[in-house]
Amino acid sequence: MSEKTMQEMQKQVDNYISQFKEGYFSPLAMLARMTEELGELSREVNHYYGEKPKKSTEKENTVEEELGDMLFVMICFANSLNIDLQEAHDRVMEKFQTRDKDRWTRIEGEGK
Repeated sequence: MSEKTMQEMQKQVDNYISQFKEGYFSPLAMLARMTEELGELSREVNHYYGEKPKKSTEKENTVEEELGDMLFVMICFANSLNIDLQEAHDRVMEKFQTRDKDRWTRIEGEGK
């Protein structure tokens, strides 16, 4: 697969959702969907890295698949509220690089 910018991903999801009469879910329904997907991600992480192995009858999902589901729902949520995720990401990174720049112990020679 080719690399996509965040704007391209948001447009691709919007094109997909726009073909349906129902369109985007309400913000509250979107949050519920995101919570559901987070639960599925949590379950997979617990199976692979935690103390709760999968039952032999459970479907084989992967952390990667569940992260993809989370990303899709997050993009839907952002699109439904007209939020540019690239701009949101840039603002968050600026915050971490200024307000939190000395919060963590740096690896020598990194992040200057």
